[in-house]
Amino acid sequence: MSPDPRLADEQHHLEAVYGRIDRIRATTNRRLRETLAESGGTPQAQSERESYERLYVDDLAKLDAAEHNLYFGRLDVNGDGPAETRRIGRIGVLDDDADDTTLLLDWRAPLSRPFYLATPADPDGVRVRRHIRTNNRAVRTVTDEVLDGSAITTDRSDTVVTLGDVVNESALVAALNTARTGEMADIVETIQREQDLIIRSPHRGVTVVQGGPGTGKTAVALHRAAYLLYTHRDLLSRSGVLIIGPNTEFLRYISQVLPSLGETGVLLTTIGDLLPGISTAVVDPPATAVLKGSTAILNVLKRHVRAYQSLPKAPVTVTFDGYPLRIDSSLVKTARAKARGTRRAHNQAQREFLRAALHGLASAYAGRIGSSLLDGSQILSGSEIADIGDEMRADEDIVRAVLAFWPRLEPKRVLTDLLTAPSAIRAATPGWADDDRAALERPAGAPFTIGDVPLLDEIAEVIGAGTAEDEAAARAQWRRQLAEAQEALDILAGSAPQDLEDEIDPEILMAYDLIDAEQLAQRQVVAAHRTTAERAYDDRTWTFGHVIVDEAQELSAMAWRMVMRRIPNRWMTVIGDTAQTSNPAGAQSWSAVFEPYVEKRWQLHELTVNYRTPAAIMRFAGRLLGRIAPTLTPPTSLRDNGIEPTAQRAASGRAVLDAVAIAIDADWPGLTGIIVADADYDSAVDALGDRPRIVVHTVTGCKGLEFDNTVVVEPAAIVAASGRGLNDLYVALTRATQRLVVVAECDLPPELADLPGWQEEN
Repeated sequence: MSPDPRLADEQHHLEAVYGRIDRIRATTNRRLRETLAESGGTPQAQSERESYERLYVDDLAKLDAAEHNLYFGRLDVNGDGPAETRRIGRIGVLDDDADDTTLLLDWRAPLSRPFYLATPADPDGVRVRRHIRTNNRAVRTVTDEVLDGSAITTDRSDTVVTLGDVVNESALVAALNTARTGEMADIVETIQREQDLIIRSPHRGVTVVQGGPGTGKTAVALHRAAYLLYTHRDLLSRSGVLIIGPNTEFLRYISQVLPSLGETGVLLTTIGDLLPGISTAVVDPPATAVLKGSTAILNVLKRHVRAYQSLPKAPVTVTFDGYPLRIDSSLVKTARAKARGTRRAHNQAQREFLRAALHGLASAYAGRIGSSLLDGSQILSGSEIADIGDEMRADEDIVRAVLAFWPRLEPKRVLTDLLTAPSAIRAATPGWADDDRAALERPAGAPFTIGDVPLLDEIAEVIGAGTAEDEAAARAQWRRQLAEAQEALDILAGSAPQDLEDEIDPEILMAYDLIDAEQLAQRQVVAAHRTTAERAYDDRTWTFGHVIVDEAQELSAMAWRMVMRRIPNRWMTVIGDTAQTSNPAGAQSWSAVFEPYVEKRWQLHELTVNYRTPAAIMRFAGRLLGRIAPTLTPPTSLRDNGIEPTAQRAASGRAVLDAVAIAIDADWPGLTGIIVADADYDSAVDALGDRPRIVVHTVTGCKGLEFDNTVVVEPAAIVAASGRGLNDLYVALTRATQRLVVVAECDLPPELADLPGWQEEN
């Protein structure tokens, strides 16, 4: 067969694209070196240099991340105007010729959209869609799809006429059959129509993507993030995009997708890491998770915070100017009423409490020293009593004694005080059952859990930690620094020599000639120039421009409150599957989650095609879905790879060991995941040892992941481990892209009892 001229044509264009990329990279590297070589200058010049440095580093990172499979598509278009050719890639590339010729269209550009949407029924002007597969910088294969029914002259067998709604079929099947590496690959070459409609949706409310296993929910969400950052660059570069995933392993798994699409400024986190200063992956027992996840816990937290606004059990005596004064219940009640009357958060209301209490003490003191000898009336004026209160404010002993009844609080201390003290739990939970109170209690020194993080965030709101008023306090501190700096310069000016001759004096420069108060104050602060994502990570009150939540069904009602504080505009993309909910406090209904926040301003999209799970595996997993969520329709598997799932009976007490041995001895191609109940995780890891192509996960740990081969160990143990054990088993069974093996000592659920190999052994 003669050489395919299409390969030479596309290779020529690919070399032109990479040549331009290399020139851009060389120019950016040169500018970065020049910027790093500069030093000194004014603070403004230093700040500008750091901004340019960040810009150049980010540009280089985007070029490097998009290097692999940079160019993957071409459209030959016969629209209303003249015929044109559009080449499509991960990033947009313009030539450096006089006309700024477009060498490559960004896949997110409007002109690229027919690559994903065009079909024979609606070709959108596209005559031929070409898929280009490359390896490093060489074109390997070219496949053409004829969409308008016209004939093209070629003797190649890889020219097809596309039918149906699944487009890019050859590239899609090749991608699905590629062995997994432990990191998620993007789907930019193979985005399907139903996915593209979600990725480019203009809806500015909550977009909910419901889809069964393997429907590409995560890929859709990540590509939507890249699309929104491209389309709304000005807004989202300032406010940022937050992506919340179910666990840190999942975040590691998806971490390279956005950089490969040319985006690096996104914050990826879990609920356990969303609050600055807290990082936890510890999971509560089911009963505790339900209590902490319910909004019923709100009143518990508020009651507990109010308990710190206490009354003295006996009067406390303080001394001012030699006179004893009493802090008693009457004085504290009055001050407390004044503070609560402000309706401000606890820490912010403390100022009013202190003012009112000191006013009461100052009035008592004035009554001692300023009463008329004739009729006992007060002879001191109100301003004089206020001055006495100001003097008392400078007395640390008095202030400390007063604030013992309205202390400044910190979220970690408040929650720890509550959960480690049965008496505090009992006081904050009137009407609760003793079993529920016991479920909340934990020993002193126990780590915070994922369920605690939304509670800590709620407490921060109740007490006013990290609020705008704290920022106001920081600004007040800055004003004090500024005043101190000005005072220092004034002292320097006052100590300048006064006896110099007039003609000499102008030639002598003093500190106040070179620097003003603001510059002097700034030099006492360590400046940090950070990305939007870095600044957002350390700021509890940061609000994002867009938030994406993956495995969203796992979030409790309290976790949603925490998320909603970070997205007041409610522009969100939420992806999940209520049939895969493992968290006993998780979602069962999307309307119940979102209508309290956005009423009807949310849209539901359903993905219906299962790209990951072969039909033979889904046939058994789908039976479980009938018990878990009978109203949901299982997604239709795109592939049937001919590999039947099997089940094997384990020897007594050896389910984990037998499963590990099967995975090792089989030496299957690709990545193998062994999924076990939580209680069996440590023993499975110990039995496996160091096997790079085999990994062990619990059901919680494998959320959102996929493996070429999956070994599910002891379904009965997985089902028994939680109140939603069948959901967990459904998750475990649907992780495989090629092969599923079930290993069990106990009987299988009825839905799996006819797995090949199981009946033969029984």
